[in-house]
Order: sequence, then structure tokens, then C-alpha cells
Amino acid sequence: MKKFVCWMLIGWMIALPAFAENPDTGSWSQINQAVSAGEDWQRFVTDEEAEWFQLGEKMPLQGSDGLYIGAWGNYPSMDGSTVCVPMAMELARQWLGLPEGDMNGFVNFSTTPYAYDRLIQGRANPLVTIKSQGVMMDDSHPIDLVLATYPNADERQQAADAGAELVYVPFCCDAFIFMVNDRNPVDSLTVRQIQEIYTGQVLTWAQVGGDDRIVDAYQRPHGSGSQTAMEEMVMRGLQMSRVNENYISDGMADAVQQVGNYNNGQNAIGYSYLYYVNALVESGGIKVLAIDGIAPTDENLQSGAYPFTVNYFAVYRKGDENTEAFVNWLISPEGQKAVAQAGYVPLGD
Repeated sequence: MKKFVCWMLIGWMIALPAFAENPDTGSWSQINQAVSAGEDWQRFVTDEEAEWFQLGEKMPLQGSDGLYIGAWGNYPSMDGSTVCVPMAMELARQWLGLPEGDMNGFVNFSTTPYAYDRLIQGRANPLVTIKSQGVMMDDSHPIDLVLATYPNADERQQAADAGAELVYVPFCCDAFIFMVNDRNPVDSLTVRQIQEIYTGQVLTWAQVGGDDRIVDAYQRPHGSGSQTAMEEMVMRGLQMSRVNENYISDGMADAVQQVGNYNNGQNAIGYSYLYYVNALVESGGIKVLAIDGIAPTDENLQSGAYPFTVNYFAVYRKGDENTEAFVNWLISPEGQKAVAQAGYVPLGD
């Protein structure tokens, strides 16, 4: 019966978009830019290292013709945040040499809260395929590694309650950014001004040096990676104003589109991650603000000068020596070259 269910799942994945399990929150639904290797792509995994992390054998799926179940071997099974999808794709290129046509199926991230839940509960990511070989990866293998923004307090408590001791290893720098419509004359806000906008003390752009327009302050759902950063890093315990659900952006792409909207976006302010805005979504019509006069340049991120500098983390269960070794390569000099090649800001020069 299980093999029949697996066959059915493969059929569904061929017919439906990625993330059928969570169709409204899956990462690929929030990415509308091509994510592929550049013409000058380099492999930094050496010939000597090449066998360290590879997929296991694939076995024919009984009752099917040309469909297989693949074992994970010593290559970590992954899930994570939308903004980390290209990093997972780069790792698959480095270690597995998968063709580009397989990447969207092999890297099937379910977004931050679902990924942490799977890691904590020891559940699999069931939607991973290698289409060119007709392979569905073993859906009984629990998630080994999450590439994601830092978990929120609820997720950290969930891990503690489940007795799951997680290890968080930063592997790159990014900026948590605030964006406005490109017709908005405001170029910079202070941390205090942002807090006052989102607590309802600042109601018009004129109060912060802009036009006499009402501020439409968009938020993200609780549990999303960007909302966690907003609540914990920016607001720092201050209570955000409650807003109508129309001002809660369901997905990261929604947040960008609402701010860049030509008709009413001039009033809007929203937040996201710089890498996402630059690399993963069409972001015309928006402007990224400086904070306290400091722009989110690579140098300001690596030095920490930008006030809302963040890291993305490789997260795994303590005691998982195989995944620990994989993460150690990621933060090694060669791994950091792969991080830079994928378009992220490495931890240092």
C-alpha cells in the first residue's frame, strides 16, 4: 500500500505545482526570477572531497515503469526558508552535480515554520524529486538540515518541549530591509521612526520628512521569518499595531508587490530581506531605505554597521555528526566561496 501511495504522490507532483502540501506558503510560489548557475560557475568541492556527501542507491518502485525511490545516503535532507532556496541549489550543484532541470524539484522548501516543525518533530520533506531520473527521494527519512532565518520564540519553545536540541550555525550575512515605493521622497528612517510607524505613533509620511500622505504599514504573518525579525530585532518588545488582514502580506512576493503598486503603493512601507528583493522576485517600483543613514551594502553587513544585519543559519539536531561535517564545509573557506557564488554575502572577506 505504501508503494502505491508513493506512486500516486509522484503523479501528483508531476501534475501540480511544487509545495502541494502547503500550496499557499510554498517557497516556489514566492519566487518569480530564474535561479540558475551563471556561465562562470565554479565547483569548489575537490575531487578528494567529492565522495563525502552523496545520495544513496535508488531502487525501482514496484508496480511502476521507470519510477524510483532514492535513498539519501550521506547527503543531508533539507528544508528551509524561501530566501535560502538558491543556497540549497548551489550545494546540490557542488556535491551532486544535478542538472539544472532537476533543481526546482530537488530543492522543495516549505518555508520557515513548516521547515522547523519538520526538523523538531523528526518528519520528512515528502516533496523532493529528481525528475530526470524519475526519482522520488525516500519520504520516511527525517529532515537533517534546515537552511533558514532564525526561529521565533514559539519555535524555540516547541523545540525545547520536544527535547530537540538544535545547533544554529550562521553561514552568510544579509539585511533585513524596509522598502517604500520609489516615488516616496523618504530615503532613510531611524530605528525609532520605524518603531513609531509600527506602533501607530506616526500616521503620516509628513511626520518623518515625506509627503502629507497616510502611512500604510504592511506586516507579515506571525511565524514567518521576516515577522520574527521584525518582532524581535526591530520592535524589541514593543507591541505592533493590530491591522486589518488586508495589511498582512501572505507571502514575501506579496509584500514587494504591495509596496511597488503604482496606484496606492506610494503610501506603503513593508519589510523583507535584501537578498530576496534583489535576486528572487520582480521588485520594480520599490526603494530600499537606509536605516539611521546607513545603507545595507556588503561592507556594512560584514562589519555589522547596518542596524538590521542578519544571518541565515544552517540548523541541525545536536549529535548528528554527518550533518555537522556538512555544515563545517559550508562555513569553510571553500564553502564560503560557494555562498558568494550563490549571490549571498559571506561571513567575512
